[in-house]
Amino acid sequence: MEWDLSEQPPIVRKAAEFALQGYEIALTWLVSPAAWSQFAILIVAYLAAVFVARRVRKPLTRVLTPPDDSSSIFTKPRLFLLLFIPLLMAVFAYAFAAIGEQVIRSVFGTGSVIAFGKRVFLLIAARIFVRDLVSDPFLKLLGKYVLLPAMALYAVGLLDVLTERLNETIIQLGNISFSVMALLRGVIAGAILFWLGRWSNDQSASYINRQEEMRPATRQLAAKAAELLIFGLAFILLMNIMGIPLTSLAVLGGAIGVGLGFGLQKIASNYISGVILLLEGQATVGDYVELDNGESGTIVRTTARAMILETFDGRWIVVPNEDFITTRVINYSDQGSANRLEVAFSVSYDTDINLVPDIIVEAVSKHPGVLQSPEPPDVELRGFGDSGIDFGVEFWVNGIDDGKNKYASDVLFLIWNALKAHNIEIPYPHRVIKMRNAPAVE
Repeated sequence: MEWDLSEQPPIVRKAAEFALQGYEIALTWLVSPAAWSQFAILIVAYLAAVFVARRVRKPLTRVLTPPDDSSSIFTKPRLFLLLFIPLLMAVFAYAFAAIGEQVIRSVFGTGSVIAFGKRVFLLIAARIFVRDLVSDPFLKLLGKYVLLPAMALYAVGLLDVLTERLNETIIQLGNISFSVMALLRGVIAGAILFWLGRWSNDQSASYINRQEEMRPATRQLAAKAAELLIFGLAFILLMNIMGIPLTSLAVLGGAIGVGLGFGLQKIASNYISGVILLLEGQATVGDYVELDNGESGTIVRTTARAMILETFDGRWIVVPNEDFITTRVINYSDQGSANRLEVAFSVSYDTDINLVPDIIVEAVSKHPGVLQSPEPPDVELRGFGDSGIDFGVEFWVNGIDDGKNKYASDVLFLIWNALKAHNIEIPYPHRVIKMRNAPAVE
C-alpha cells in the first residue's frame, strides 16, 4: 500500500518515513526466529525480575532501615540507598536482559529486539524514579517533561535523529547565532545548575549557622560569600556548557557598569552597605534598633539590599542597608547586653523623703530581671511637683522593655506595693474651688 505524500509538509513526510521504517522492522521481527527468541528472553527477564525483586525487597529493606535512635555515620547512606528500593524490578530486568543479549548474539549474531527491550526497561526505571523517588516539585516537573520524553525517544531510537535535527536548526539574532539544541541544552543545564546552587546554598548556610563559636555577623558574611561563590560557579559552568566564551561577556560587563553608574547606583550602594554592616557587625539578626525617624523593631532578616525589622505589633519594615550607614541608628542590642531603664513616681508632701530611696531600692532589687551590675538600682529626687514630690528610679536589665519583657510595668507594681506596705501615700491632684459672691450659709 502506497500513498502519494509529495504534496504534504516535510514533517508529515518525515513522520511517514519513520512509520514505514517501524512497520518494516516489525514485519521482520514477526517472521524471524531470532526475534521470537529475543521476545521470549525479554518476557522471561521481566518475570524473573518481578520474582526476584519481590523476594529481596523485604530483607533488603530490613537491612537498610536504621534503628530509630541510630546516629552513626552510616545512617544517612543507608537511608539514601533505601530510596532506590522501588527501582529493583527495572534494574533486575535490565540485568537479566543484558545476560540474555549476550547469549542471543552468540547464537544468532543479532540482538536488536533485546536492545530495544533494554531501552524500554530503562524507560520504566526513569518513570519509577520520577514518580516514586523524586520529591522536589521542580525536579519532578523536570523529570516529567524532560527526562521521560527523552527516554521515550531513546527507547524507540529517535533521540539521535531528533538531536541531529535540532543541532542543524540555527537561530540567528543579529550577529549571534546558535542552534535550537544549544538553547535547549542551556535551559535544561541552567535549571539543574541553579537548582543545585540553591540546594548547596541552603546546605552551606545551615552548616555555617550551626557554628555557634562564630559571631552572628561573621556567620552572615560567610553565608553571603558562600552564596556568591556557588552561584558564580554555576554561572561559569552554564556559560561553558552553552559554549559561550567568557571573554564575550566583557561588553555585557561594561553595560552593567554603565547601568550601575546611572540607574542602579542605589542598589549598588545598598549592597556595599550590607557588606560593610556584616564586616563591622554594627547590626545583625536579633538586635533591637531604633531608626532616625523613630521607627523601631527587631532585625529578623538581612538581605543583600535591606534589613527587615519586625515591630512589636508584628509589622515588617524593610529598611535599606544604606540607612544604617548614613543615618543615626540606635542599637539596643537585644542579644544579651545590658540596658538602663527608668520609671517615675511621686509621694505625698507628708512623707519623710529620706526613707524613700532605701525602700524603693530594696523593692526594685527583688525583680529577677533587674541587675546589680554595672550599677544597682538608683533612686533620684527629681523635683517638687504641684501635687507631690517627684522621684525617678533607674535600673539595669538584660534586654529591652518590649512585649515579652514588662520591666517598667513590673517595677511600678513593686513600687506601689512597697509604698503601700510602708503607709506612704501616693498623691493625686487636689483642687480648691473658691466661688465669688456665693450666698452665705445660714
